[in-house]
Amino acid sequence: MCGLSGEVRFDGRRPDLAAVERMTDVMEPRGPDGRGIWSQAAVALGHRRLQIIDLSERGAQPMVDAHLGLTVVFNGCIYNHRELRARLEKHGYRFFSDSDTEVVVKAYAEWGRDCVEFFVGMFAFAVAEHHTGRVVLGRDRLGIKPLYVTEDCDRLRFASSLPALLAGGAVDTSIDPVALHQYLSWHGTVVAPRTVLAGVRKVPPATVRVVEPDGTSRDHCYWQPSYTRHSELGDDPVAWREAVQAALRTAVRRRTVADVPVGVLLSGGLDSSLIVAMLAEDGHDDVPTFAMGFEEENGEDGDEFRYSDLVARRYATDHHQFLIPSDRLPTALEAAIGAMSEPMVSHDAVAFHMLAEQVSKELKVVLCGQGADEVFAGYHWYPQIASAPRTGAADAYGCVYFDRTHTDLTAMVHPDLAAPHDASTDFVRTHMAAPGAATALDAALRMDVHALMPDDPVKRVDNMTMAWGLEARVPFLDQDLVELAAACPPRLKLAQGGKAVLKDVGRTVLPREVVDRPKGYFPVPAVRHMAQPVLARVREALKAPEARRRGIFDERLVDELLAAPNRHRARRGANTLWQVATLEIWLQAHDIR
Repeated sequence: MCGLSGEVRFDGRRPDLAAVERMTDVMEPRGPDGRGIWSQAAVALGHRRLQIIDLSERGAQPMVDAHLGLTVVFNGCIYNHRELRARLEKHGYRFFSDSDTEVVVKAYAEWGRDCVEFFVGMFAFAVAEHHTGRVVLGRDRLGIKPLYVTEDCDRLRFASSLPALLAGGAVDTSIDPVALHQYLSWHGTVVAPRTVLAGVRKVPPATVRVVEPDGTSRDHCYWQPSYTRHSELGDDPVAWREAVQAALRTAVRRRTVADVPVGVLLSGGLDSSLIVAMLAEDGHDDVPTFAMGFEEENGEDGDEFRYSDLVARRYATDHHQFLIPSDRLPTALEAAIGAMSEPMVSHDAVAFHMLAEQVSKELKVVLCGQGADEVFAGYHWYPQIASAPRTGAADAYGCVYFDRTHTDLTAMVHPDLAAPHDASTDFVRTHMAAPGAATALDAALRMDVHALMPDDPVKRVDNMTMAWGLEARVPFLDQDLVELAAACPPRLKLAQGGKAVLKDVGRTVLPREVVDRPKGYFPVPAVRHMAQPVLARVREALKAPEARRRGIFDERLVDELLAAPNRHRARRGANTLWQVATLEIWLQAHDIR
């Protein structure tokens, strides 16, 4: 896990090395263990390293292979790097390190852009071909590792974080109206390739982008499950339980590949508890586990320690608990929003940021349960979508998922920033009309897993953990497990209040209280209920001169929200004031004017 950056010139000039160095240095928290810069002709690459595999300097980056004429910067982990290394050695390649980065180099030399087909893992990379000047960018199947780009006719820049691109300079920081529409429709999510800034884009998940020396480029999408019934398992729930359990065990085992200890973020929910159980089944003892809670606010509990304790005792983990007092939240909020590559409204970002700070004092790698609800249909709105006909999937999705209508959204923002059409609904309709996805639920899950999830829960975990040099791995986003789940009959997901097949697995290895408990989440009551210290920070941001100059939101709306902080809610209960304030605080935190 690291941070990468680079610049490619198309105008015959040399890259701006000072800009690449600034971009690289901003990402020091992502890679506190090493720094490197490389440049040749029209290309410059930068890298910050977090040492996880091959802790020696032989694994340093940018990694140059003069014999093959390639230089690579890489972020993430190739879990099957040892198997690929053995395969490449049979093809005649010789290795000078034990790192997975060198496997990426040799794999590209052997298979070109198709090397991604062989990778099992989470990754973003840039490969520079010395002799052609071509640069190839790649991103993993589920978009676990980020890759941002900014481009004009003279150059392309790329980096693992949006703030890194800002540090390079010369970025169009005006607000993208379509992205703003998505942000206010989907709980703060802006899907690839857009970001809230007009001048910054994202390489989409499961995409390889080939950039030629003249500036032309082409994208290749290399993976997309069909979300149709093609499994030999049929409708047999026992067969599906066994298949999912075996696939999850493999997914967890893959993510223990490291030259440093590996722990688990144990919330006490089904998903993280299953990870602990799979590790125990695989023979791991005294696994470090970590749980966090907050003080009660407005009568709402702020921790789920009773459940995480059950699992920790069952499997005799090396368990750590952290209880955070509410008076720490204003400072924590500021730090968490500053760590965001893009504004995110889910209040558990604060919890992840604070938990990562504590865990990073003990470990460099943790597993977490993100993604299970999207992959296995765990959210309460999925049954309503499933009841719709396939042709009505997009409308059903909009009714239960969107925060507000296009009309209401348009009334919130300055006329110059209003999208000219219902951009979010148009995106959903186009996505759901694509071939495959046998039922309305299949279409909704495909939308969530491959479009929305990379830019909400996945990005949240990456940003908050990497702010402390902590690598978070997500077994439920294993490519083989996701493909298996995509083929699973909807009824085996929706039963038992959602995630039925996972609950069936859980009953074989976990305390019943954990499996059959009401669905929980990572509670931060002081944010959810806009406690006074949080409200004070929100008011300060929205009344700041730069917010007034920016004028994204209607001033009367802002006054109404501040007058009744907890009254105005989106369709699914999200606090409208928090959505509005998070965007403004993020823009101020990154000095975007």
